[in-house]
Amino acid sequence: MEIRPRASSVLCGLVQEASAAMASEEDCSGTAENGFMLPEVKFTKLFINGSFVDAVSGKTFETIDPRTGDVIAEIASGDKEDVDLAVAAARDAFDDGKWPRLPGYQRGRIMMKFADLIEQHVEELAVLECIDSGKPLLVSKLVDFPSVISMFRYYAGAADKIHGETLKLAQELQGYTLKEPIGVVGLIIPWNYPMLMFALKVAPALAAGCTMIVKPAEQTPLTALYCAHLAKQAGIPDGVLNVVTGFGRTVGAAISSHMDVDKVSFTGSTETGRVVMEAAARSNLKSVSLELGGKSPLLIFDDADIDMAGEICVAGSRVFVQEGIYDEFVKKIALSSKEWIVGDPFDPRVNQGPQVDKRQFDKILSYIDHGKREGATLLTGGKPCGEKGYYIEPTIFTDVKDDMLIAKDEIFGPVMSLMKFSTVEEAIQRANYTKYGLAAGIVTKDLNIANRVSRSIRAGIIWVNCYFAFDNDCPFGGYKMSGFGRDSGLHALEKYLKVKSVVTPIYGSPWL
Repeated sequence: MEIRPRASSVLCGLVQEASAAMASEEDCSGTAENGFMLPEVKFTKLFINGSFVDAVSGKTFETIDPRTGDVIAEIASGDKEDVDLAVAAARDAFDDGKWPRLPGYQRGRIMMKFADLIEQHVEELAVLECIDSGKPLLVSKLVDFPSVISMFRYYAGAADKIHGETLKLAQELQGYTLKEPIGVVGLIIPWNYPMLMFALKVAPALAAGCTMIVKPAEQTPLTALYCAHLAKQAGIPDGVLNVVTGFGRTVGAAISSHMDVDKVSFTGSTETGRVVMEAAARSNLKSVSLELGGKSPLLIFDDADIDMAGEICVAGSRVFVQEGIYDEFVKKIALSSKEWIVGDPFDPRVNQGPQVDKRQFDKILSYIDHGKREGATLLTGGKPCGEKGYYIEPTIFTDVKDDMLIAKDEIFGPVMSLMKFSTVEEAIQRANYTKYGLAAGIVTKDLNIANRVSRSIRAGIIWVNCYFAFDNDCPFGGYKMSGFGRDSGLHALEKYLKVKSVVTPIYGSPWL
């Protein structure tokens, strides 16, 4: 049987369509002057109990524009004392406030207004995300923010559909279950998708009736603070949504170990995930869900459409190509990389902006050097580009062995490892040769191969003839050391709910 291939993702199609009329010359400057007016950074303080406040210590930290390395703004640097205040506000809002007690449809109406306000301010938010993270503005506006807005609307629609079940007990008892909000939750989000990760965690937690403390990544705090302002405008009660900016070792640690936080949802590195779990266990045994690292395989079989496979593999870091098309594919991807434009993320021609900060920039370059030392062949890229900012050329290695560091570690940068395989069995075995299990991709026209491989790879999501295909209704999360718990879909709501059983006796009933 044959599978008809589809476009690789919504992202590729939208971005290509929007920039089709633009010139497509190679650009590595990273400093393109485009005349774009940068917005004023309005919100730099902690958001606790409905107000923007300074950190108790008065300390601040710099958030950096990765295009230039310049300071964008000074942001309040929270610590344990600030987390204590935020948790106290969230606890009061949960125990005595109206948010958990509102009918679900009323929570949903407020969430719909929140989504509308994000949509009304999308231009400013997208620019803030661009200067804070280096993500191309076109991608933020056409892909990320529509997804954020639709995600809040999705969970707004789910808020009044949370229900338990009637139990069929074997004794003269009547039983049913309730699904109740878990309580005060800590939401720790990373820098790679600041607004999307904000929505992935905040939206289901709000729908469930929880109150929360959000810790955005210290590299990308601007949009979370702006959204806190919009949440208040939408009518989300004070104390329900708190944002404490700062560092993992201070704010993140205080949230994870806090005795009055009922749950932590964390997205980030596997190493930090371990620390979060340990802190949760040592404190009040709070519930934890983790979305951690990945080294997701992309398997391209001999029958694949080479052009489509080339589009898909742009997002892959560990790419396995069957030997019958390997040489042709290597030539194709080498040519494609030369058309990949690195530069100012405000330029609509640009495919790749800068890395988020100097630390990540140096880390990626060290992995590239390691790949060379281990004997991998550098096909393209491998160097910084531009006179300032944190820009790196798209880098492709061939002759990569499974035990090389560049094939095992999550690099989080524009570095691809290309590897050759012979048989389906070999592809499955090598795809699973990783401590991670976040996602995987398969490119083939053969339905039997697609079915067999998708059931054999130990990963939380398998994309067949597409990649990075996300949807509000599609659960996303990992196997193995990529974590546990699911974001997106109705499964995500379950993370923020507790099941309670209620049993009462029945007397003289004609049936049980």
